[in-house]
Amino acid sequence: MPAIIVEDTSKLIAIYWRSGTRWKDVRKHATADDLLSNEKADIIDKTWSETDVLMLATPGESHSVWIMWDEGHTKVRCWYINLESPLQRTNLGFDEMDHELDIVISPDRSNWWWKDEEAFKEMELKGVFSTDEVNAIRNEGERVIRQMKNGEPPFCDNWEKWIPPAEWIIPELPLGWEKLSPR
Repeated sequence: MPAIIVEDTSKLIAIYWRSGTRWKDVRKHATADDLLSNEKADIIDKTWSETDVLMLATPGESHSVWIMWDEGHTKVRCWYINLESPLQRTNLGFDEMDHELDIVISPDRSNWWWKDEEAFKEMELKGVFSTDEVNAIRNEGERVIRQMKNGEPPFCDNWEKWIPPAEWIIPELPLGWEKLSPR
């Protein structure tokens, strides 16, 4: 996903992409069986649509907080907690491993719900994640919900009011992106 680095410090990595960004993704969402098959995923071109996203990640933590605005940065659609491995720097930017289970939070942060619980349970049952990993992933999500309820960073930092500069253009992936090796 080509994106714009808004902030990159020891305390916060903020990355922005907007609707219309062309990116690479798998042809179909991987199931537990797909992940265990050891087959290479089919990567295709896609275009991000419907939302503009500011991803906020604290280095070393196993989640990122996404603020998702309706396309055109008009109003906050939701807060999205992506449970994942900590970001790892590469020659191109950052990599992470998605943990399947996510949390969606209402724009005013008054309600929240788990997303993809069935697929997450299947990954546990089929051995993609061990019982210890499942507990750690769910505990991370519960910790983030407590942070949100307590008004802790990044939920207290007014990022939902952030507006990208008008002159920013949608970046493109560099030629040869697939051949660049990790750091």
